[in-house]
Amino acid sequence: MRELLAGAHCAELTLAEFNRLSERDMGRIGPPGFWKLERQQSFAEPDNDSWVAFDRGDWAEALRLVARKRDGFLDYYRRAAARGSRYWRVRVVESPLTPYLRWELEVLRLRAACGARIRVVGPEQVEPFERAGPLPEVFTVGAEVMYEAVYDQQGRLAGGRRFTDRDLIRRCQRLIQDLYDTGEELAAFFDREVARRRMPCGG
Repeated sequence: MRELLAGAHCAELTLAEFNRLSERDMGRIGPPGFWKLERQQSFAEPDNDSWVAFDRGDWAEALRLVARKRDGFLDYYRRAAARGSRYWRVRVVESPLTPYLRWELEVLRLRAACGARIRVVGPEQVEPFERAGPLPEVFTVGAEVMYEAVYDQQGRLAGGRRFTDRDLIRRCQRLIQDLYDTGEELAAFFDREVARRRMPCGG
């Protein structure tokens, strides 16, 4: 996928532009829906209250704050379904899990329970597509727009790139869908690999 993006025309976006444009486009998702690929094993999310609690070592508070997002997620995915919008996500997970992933998988499990379609793949499943480097963090919005999220060295979102070449978007969406088709449902993965290894509350 990196080979495809390397020579493609795109708009380079600041963080403010990325947030504004992606939020606008996400409000009008058409067929074939929203497809997201997450590859990095660690990020920083200082604007997320649950992540902040996790980062300071307060695991019990982090889980409590994740649980508080349920009503918001339910409302979000119900409204999306009423518009005919559908959400698919592929999460690449390496073993052993990074501390960040132990936290993020809690959030993704809740999203899946509220209406998102999420599957997990391992590094062996993406290896054939990483000859030019790790897969990028991308998401397609319908058939007309794709974004690549760009992060700084601390794993914080720093901006992104916006693509509008429909053939490129179709090819990237197809790759994400192929990975999704070979992936494991998040709930099954979580029960086997995460639930029995949760961090003790308070640390």
